[in-house]
Amino acid sequence: MPHSLTIKLIAACAMLHWATASFSHENHVRNPVGSNAMNVEQKDWGIAGEAQAVQRTLTIRMRDNMRFTPAHLEVKQGETVRLIVNNSGKLLHELVIGSPQALAEHAEQMLKFPTMEHGSPDMAHVAARKTGEIVWHFNRAGDFAFACLIPGHYQAGMTGTIRVSAPSGDMTDGEVRFRAEQIKGAFVVMSIEKITP
Repeated sequence: MPHSLTIKLIAACAMLHWATASFSHENHVRNPVGSNAMNVEQKDWGIAGEAQAVQRTLTIRMRDNMRFTPAHLEVKQGETVRLIVNNSGKLLHELVIGSPQALAEHAEQMLKFPTMEHGSPDMAHVAARKTGEIVWHFNRAGDFAFACLIPGHYQAGMTGTIRVSAPSGDMTDGEVRFRAEQIKGAFVVMSIEKITP
C-alpha cells in the first residue's frame, strides 16, 4: 500500500473515531417528545408506561444552577405519569429515575466513562433549550429519586425525590388472615388481620 494512502486511511479513521466520541453522550438527545421505543424492563421504581395510559402530566424544569424545579414529586402507586422535562439552561442536562443507590452507582460510572452512551425509558437526555419526555408507570410504592448524571451535575446536587404512595388500606407487605362464615349460602368475611413478616 502506498505511504500516502496509509496516512490518509489513518487520518480518516482518527477523524471518524473523534466524531463518534464527540457525539456519544453530550450531543445525543434521547427520548424526544413522543418517543419511548426502548427496552421495557421492570425496575424497583416502576416500568415504562404507555402514552395512552397517562393519567397525569408533570413538568420538571432543569437549569444551569444544577437544580430541578420541582425537586420533589408525589405520585400514587399504579399511576402512569408523563414527565415533561424542560431544559431552560445552556448546558445539556438529563433526568434519570431510579433508587438513590442505583443513581449514585450510575453517577460514579459516568465520572469514570463520561462519553458512555446510555439510554432507557426511565431517562431523558435534553439538549439546551429543548424538551424531552418520560412516560413512566409507578407500579411500586416507595421513596425513589431522579437526578442528572452528566459528570459533575449529580455531584453539584442536581437531584430530586419521588414518593410513590400505596393506596390507602393497601396490604402489599406480609400476609393476610381472614375469618369468614357462611350465612344463607354466601360467605361473609367477619374479620381481616394483616400478618407482618
